Amino acid sequence: MSQHQQVALTVEGMNCASCVGRVERGLAALDGISEVSVNLATETARFKAAEPGRVAEAVATLATLGYPARVATTTLAIEGMNCASCVGRVDRALAAVPGVVSVSVNLAAETATITHAEGAVTPTALVAASDAAGYKARPAGGASSDDREARKAEERQDLARRTALAAALALPVFVLEMGSHLLPGFHHWIGATIGREASWLLQFALTTLILAGPGRGFYLKGVPALLKGAPDMNSLVAVGTGAAYLYSLVATFLPGLLPEGLRAVYYEAAAVIVVLILLGRWLEARAKGRTGAAIRKLVGLQVRQARVLRDGATVDVDIDALAAGDLVVVRPGERIAVDGEVVEGTSRVDESMITGEPAPVEKGIGATVTGGTVNGAGGLTFRATRVGADTTLSQIIRMVEEAQGAKLPIQGLVDRITLWFVPAVMAVAALTVLAWLLIGPSPALTMALVAGVSVLIIACPCAMGLATPTSIMVGTGRAAEMGVLFRKGDALQALAGVSVVALDKTGTVTEGRPELTELVLAPGHERAEVLARLAAVETRSEHPVAEAITRAARAAAVAERAAESFEAVPGHGVAARVDGAEVAIGSARMMARAGVDTAALDAQAADLARRGRTALFAAIDGRLAALIGVSDPVKPASRAAIAALHAKGLRVAMITGDRRETAQAIAAECGIDHVVAEVLPEGKVAALDELRADGARIAFVGDGINDAPALAHADVGIAIGTGTDVAIETGDVVLMSGDLRGVVNAVELSRRTMGNIRQNLFWAFAYNTALIPVAAGALYPAFGLLLSPVLAAGAMALSSVFVLSNALRLRRIRPAMDEAGGIATAPGAAPALAPAE
Repeated sequence: MSQHQQVALTVEGMNCASCVGRVERGLAALDGISEVSVNLATETARFKAAEPGRVAEAVATLATLGYPARVATTTLAIEGMNCASCVGRVDRALAAVPGVVSVSVNLAAETATITHAEGAVTPTALVAASDAAGYKARPAGGASSDDREARKAEERQDLARRTALAAALALPVFVLEMGSHLLPGFHHWIGATIGREASWLLQFALTTLILAGPGRGFYLKGVPALLKGAPDMNSLVAVGTGAAYLYSLVATFLPGLLPEGLRAVYYEAAAVIVVLILLGRWLEARAKGRTGAAIRKLVGLQVRQARVLRDGATVDVDIDALAAGDLVVVRPGERIAVDGEVVEGTSRVDESMITGEPAPVEKGIGATVTGGTVNGAGGLTFRATRVGADTTLSQIIRMVEEAQGAKLPIQGLVDRITLWFVPAVMAVAALTVLAWLLIGPSPALTMALVAGVSVLIIACPCAMGLATPTSIMVGTGRAAEMGVLFRKGDALQALAGVSVVALDKTGTVTEGRPELTELVLAPGHERAEVLARLAAVETRSEHPVAEAITRAARAAAVAERAAESFEAVPGHGVAARVDGAEVAIGSARMMARAGVDTAALDAQAADLARRGRTALFAAIDGRLAALIGVSDPVKPASRAAIAALHAKGLRVAMITGDRRETAQAIAAECGIDHVVAEVLPEGKVAALDELRADGARIAFVGDGINDAPALAHADVGIAIGTGTDVAIETGDVVLMSGDLRGVVNAVELSRRTMGNIRQNLFWAFAYNTALIPVAAGALYPAFGLLLSPVLAAGAMALSSVFVLSNALRLRRIRPAMDEAGGIATAPGAAPALAPAE
């Protein structure tokens, strides 16, 4: 394993922000572990490990902390092992894979059993490691890719069962104790029938069953954490319900220890608190399941089997056994298995799930296809070029997972506060009890108990820990569905704060390839004849302008001609003989050199230059034949996208190496505010510094090839992908579609997600901070109101459910621009919400 390899572990038992803090501090304290990031919503811990052994240390540390990492086992069948040294080589190769905890290689059985962090290692990676060591491997068993979702579903079902059982047991307790508040005379009826003592004994039995059964997890985790001096949410619940339960035990079985006026039981508080918190956790689990919907959709696009040509016959093979170079057969309507190049057949392929573009794309021999897309009515055979983790879809899934697991700068505030929050709450609860005992009215002990328990319960920091990661998960997932991939998590926050969007021209604002836009004929010449002769000459040239002319000739279906005596004159043009005629194509300098008078078309050539076209002349046998206008056309959506950016209050600049006249013409056509032209790639960096001289934050949009310095230097680099090539390492954000609509959607998603995070954080902090004094009894002197622990538990659960529900609203964001490139919402208005497709 190379140094500082990224590892992700699935961590169990985290319930609140204080849990996250303890896991982070425990991992960060280990030698060789760096860049630790723990996410409560995804229940993952990500870090960089200097060497393989550090992963096992991290797993052991998490177990000691009480937050065990979930591990899985994969078994490989290994070929070619003959002795113990073979076993050692396979062992070392597999142990070097990031995330592997232990390896057991069995020579007799020819298998290797690998224990690894769940979700951090794939069978494909293990197979590749063994193959690289010289021992061919294939999956022979182990966890399936659906294990995680099945486990989460089982956890939700378990929480539902525990909640239902606790509620069934708590209902009689609540009725027996609180019935008198609901029905007049109910208290006297209980006294006249079963009696108060029997009622208390029944409540004791039922509450004990609740705490020992559905609620025991709070004590098994909370008490040890408290004893270690690192209390968490479970500790708050354990102390709160335990205090109410123990006080009730004394009143039930040792009433003589309490004055007559203090002999009361609070079994219903302990029982109902457990029910409400379990209910809250169940609702959280259901909501968390929906936050990962985008990843599940992407994973659902992956094909399980492929039809491969082997020895002249088609055979079905598992996708993990597919290798680069295999010939894959795709029938009409089937999903394409992996990335590849078509070698036979034609069809139209629906790539909308990858690029977001609705129109199917024509595919023929030589075209590239992408795994996860859907074939149309034709049949295709393609050669696999990228398989396993290298496919476009796998890269997208990996990018989304990394973005969802990222920690934004805003999360630092949460971490600093929650580090001390739970201990502070316990201190406030202790002070509350002390204050009621010293200055509270009679019965002071009862009042102190109620207020102290209420403070402990209502201040559980679940909502604080969920506020940021849930919004990130949903926001980045929805972004992926819209073709926007946030490669770096902090880009999600940074993009919301930019004030200037700087654009590269070629391939970003424009199509990126020249097109023949004008062919003005001199008198006495026919278009088809001239175009045929021009194409014959330019076929011999590799210049981009030559490609534009030959494409135009093919599109016009003109007759093909052959050129002889081809000559390229650097800086001037080209010349050749076609069907016995001398043909010259080039600039005015080329025409002057050949003695051709261009006066008849000079005015039109000047007009083309003013409009940003490249003007060329063509001559046949020494006479002017045509004026050629070539340009790189603006993408259809560019103007509307720039208008949409303006509507969001952003300034738009264009930075290009092209001539100033061309750049100014494009800027005027698209409504761009500021132009920097005739600069080299390093000059784009200086141009960005000029734009941010007044403190502006800059997003630079480029094609990710020639714009690497500017993409890296900008506050946010946005790389425009092609839909099939998303391995762009220079951008913070990657757009799957090839036009600027993706920029508008990226800005909208960033702003909406950050707004959602701020709403969640405000609710979580303000809610907890405001209700702690209420729970402590701040309203009692003026209004005689003292918050019941039961209501405190309900309020606490409501806080977490609110945060999760608010985050899930991001799933309904629709693109800020419609498919035709128009603005989907009125300028200045928030986009309407519509169900995601």
